Order: sequence, then C-alpha cells, then structure tokens
Amino acid sequence: MTAHILMLAAENDALPILNIEGREVSGKIGGIGDVVRDAPRALAGRGCEVTVVSPAYGVFADAPGCKRLTGLNVAFGGRTEGVEIYEIPARNDCPGVRHLVLEHTLFSICGRGRIYCDDPPQTPFARDASKFALFCASAVAAVEKGIFGDLNAVHLHDWHTALVLVLRRFDPAYRLLRKLRCVYTIHNLALQGIRPFEEDDSSLQSWFPALRYDRTVLQDPRWPNCLNATAAAIRLADAVHTVSPSYAKEIMRPSAVAAHGYHGGEGLESDLQAAHDQGRLFGILNGCDYGSNAGTVKEKWSEITAQMRAQVLRWAAVDEHLATAHFLAHLHLAVVGDRRPGIVLTGVGRITEQKIGLLRQTCGDDRPALESVLERLGERGVLILLGTGDPSYEMFLTATSARYDNLVFLRGYSDDLARALYIHGDLFLMPSSFEPCGVSQMLSMREGQPCLVHDVGGLRDTVKDKITGFSFGGDGLTKQADNLVAALDRAFRLYFEKPAKWRTMRGAAAASRFKWGDSVEGYMKHLYRLG
Repeated sequence: MTAHILMLAAENDALPILNIEGREVSGKIGGIGDVVRDAPRALAGRGCEVTVVSPAYGVFADAPGCKRLTGLNVAFGGRTEGVEIYEIPARNDCPGVRHLVLEHTLFSICGRGRIYCDDPPQTPFARDASKFALFCASAVAAVEKGIFGDLNAVHLHDWHTALVLVLRRFDPAYRLLRKLRCVYTIHNLALQGIRPFEEDDSSLQSWFPALRYDRTVLQDPRWPNCLNATAAAIRLADAVHTVSPSYAKEIMRPSAVAAHGYHGGEGLESDLQAAHDQGRLFGILNGCDYGSNAGTVKEKWSEITAQMRAQVLRWAAVDEHLATAHFLAHLHLAVVGDRRPGIVLTGVGRITEQKIGLLRQTCGDDRPALESVLERLGERGVLILLGTGDPSYEMFLTATSARYDNLVFLRGYSDDLARALYIHGDLFLMPSSFEPCGVSQMLSMREGQPCLVHDVGGLRDTVKDKITGFSFGGDGLTKQADNLVAALDRAFRLYFEKPAKWRTMRGAAAASRFKWGDSVEGYMKHLYRLG
C-alpha cells in the first residue's frame, strides 16, 4: 500500500506567484516554503502520496485553475465557522503530490496575500496565532471527515501548526487523528507562538472555549500563564525533527550559553533533551533542488546591473516617498557601473538579528564588523546584499551604505535578483548567529560560489572550511565579529593571490550535493516509520 502523508504549513513555495494590487505575492517567506515545495516531490519519488495544505490568505483560492472541493463547518471561538477547501495547481506539478488551500476571512486579517502579521510588541503573535489556530482546527476537522483521504502520517511544520497536536491530545472528537503518526518539524526555534491561556481575544480559551486540557503539558516554562505552541508540540509529537544534525545538538544546550554569543534551546532545552532521551528527536539536513535552475548560463555583468537598477526603480515606484535605501542603491549601482568589479561579495536573506546581527556587532576596534569588511574590500570590489525585514537592521544597512559606496543594499526581494547573485557572486556571506539549516548557502554553492559562514547549525553541516568556503567561530560576540573579519582576510588572500586554488574551491562548492532524496529517506525511516 502506498503511504499517504499530510503536510500542514503556513508557507508553500509551490503555490503560483500572483500579482495582487501591483505587488508580487507568493506562498513563501522563508525556508518553510522551500521545504514544503521540495520535500513532497522527493517523497513522491520514493512512492509516497503527499497532500500539502496551507491557508489561502485571501488570494490563492482565486488563482487560475483553482478548484473548490468542499466546504467545512468548524467549531472555533464558540461559533461555527465556514471554511472552504480548494485544490490549487502547483508551479512544480508532480504526480503523487497535490496542493490544497483553506479559505476564511480570518486568514487574510493582515491583508490579502500577507502570510504573517506585524503585531506590536505588547501583543506578539496575536493575529497570527488566532489565524493559525483556525487553520489547525479546520485541518483536523477535515482529517476526521476523511476529506484528505486515508492517511498514514501527519507532518506539521513549525509553531503555526502545533495546535493540531493539542487538539489531538485533548479534544475527544478527534479519534481518527489519534491513530495517525504525527511528526513536528522545528524550522526556527526562536519563534514559538506564545499566547495567554485565557482572558485575551487571542488565547486558547477564546479559540476553544470548551476544551479541557492539562495546563502543565502546554504551558511555557518561563511564563506559566501562557501557552507555548512549540513546547506543546515538542512534548506531544510522536517524532520531533530539526532541519540539520548540528542544530539538533545545539538546541539541547542551556540557553545561558547565549550570553557567550551562542543560541541554545531558547528556553526549551529540557523538553528537547527529554525528546532526545525518549528517542523522538532527529536532526535531518534539508536538501537542495539541483534541477532546472542549476548551472544557469551567466548573463553579462552589464545586464545584471541593469536588472538591479530596474528592480530598485520598481520598488521605489510603489511608495509615495522615495526611500533612502532605494536612492542609495540606485546611486551606488551607477558607481559600480557596467564593468565587473574585481571581487563581488553577495548576501541574500531576511534582514534580521539572526542573519545580520554579527555584521552590526562591534569588533575589538569598536567598529561594526560590516565597516571592517567594507574597508578591507575597498576599491577592489563590491558587497551586494538583497533582503528585507527588521526596520532597525534595514536602517543599519542603509546608514552604512550612505558612508560606503562599495555596499549596495537592495531593500526588497526578487527571485530573479537572488538567482543572479547566486550565479554572479564570488563569495557568499552568511554570518548567521544561529542557523537551523539555511538554503542560501546551498544555492550559492550549487552555482560554484564559495561561502563565508558562521560555524553553526546547518552551515556547519554544509560548508567545509578551506574546501568549499570559509568558516569562523569564537567564544563571545566580539570574538565572533573579529573572527568573521579574519575569515574574510583569508578569503581575500586566496582569491587575489592564489587563483588556481580559488578555482579548485569553486569546483568543490559546485560539486557539493545535499539531495532531497537522502533527506526524505530519513523522513520515512525515522519520522514516519515506514519500512
């Protein structure tokens, strides 16, 4: 019998890319979307049937070719809510995989096509938590009604889907769900979906007022009056999965080590250690797509700079006032010109503390590491960073680019620009403070671009120092910042003084393979227990 896996996730990059009100909308924000796009295809290649379900966010149910399957009445918030289920054609259609979206007005509470809300600090995750609580309730109701068909396992991705396990454990209505193996993947332990148990519009009591539960199973270890969705999932899942072996080891360390510049279990190390001791915690590295986009023919450098300038103008055009970041990027691209610099450093990713924090960290000379990087780069080359995220880190990059014309900060995101930077860069920078797995380093290596990375998590498992790139560590943030700059010095010496060895490194990076087929073999053996 073919095994049938149900995957639930907030993101899915297999969904079509839509143009909504002049902006590009996709089903992806980060790495979850990549995994949910690629892992089902690899599982189908191993003989599994996979159904992937995510919210429609007010837009995907209207995508061309989308077909309504059925409606569903869901008990939520003391009322009965009507949820619609649609089957949607994927961008990477694959036999054995189908993609569904669930639609309700709550799923677009932050705006049409917006996957996540930006809630104020005093109400963190409030709208997202309510939205995904309804998503979980809808999914488990559909499982009980057999709408997804006969299932062997349910695979849940990050805190957005964790309440499936809460309902499975404490709601007596979900008998079928209890018979299915349920596994939980941690993509980013720093985001845990913490909300009050009660006395709040966004709380467990408000979502499921009739639910009777054991508070000790669900509560946050630091704030006992709060539900911690991630902690509950770790405690209740049949298997807990992290997206690299090294990250699985790191998150069992005490959070106190964060004072030395490392990230441990983010307060959940005891629960993770217990899962490990019970044989339920597995670290399985994500894969990378080596299909049609790999080995892309390089355009001329002048075509790439023209592409970047055009994209910056498109971003600028949607705002009433010209953003300083866009003005500086366009100005600096003119300085870069149509002649390729001596060396091109690149970076692609969310602009967050996790990704950029070490670049803002002061070195031993009391300057941010980024300034030391740019001064060492000098007139020899350019650093191009693509991404958007935390406004304070965006402002840090913008302010730095105002002083250094060898920094081009492209404040936004474009798949085409990301692909161009992977292909055309000489050295990819990914100095993440922590990294559950990471995909950008794999994509740049796929194109023969060596990487400079912090020796943590999935970066440790994918980039080999002096072979496919350069890695650094250090006890404490200042030492890590110093070592980041020292690793860059090593890279510059090799690039400029030993070109033959650099070509060897490029070849080794391009030859590295992290195949989804290997990853899903681990899924089937350890997570789903199939064969």
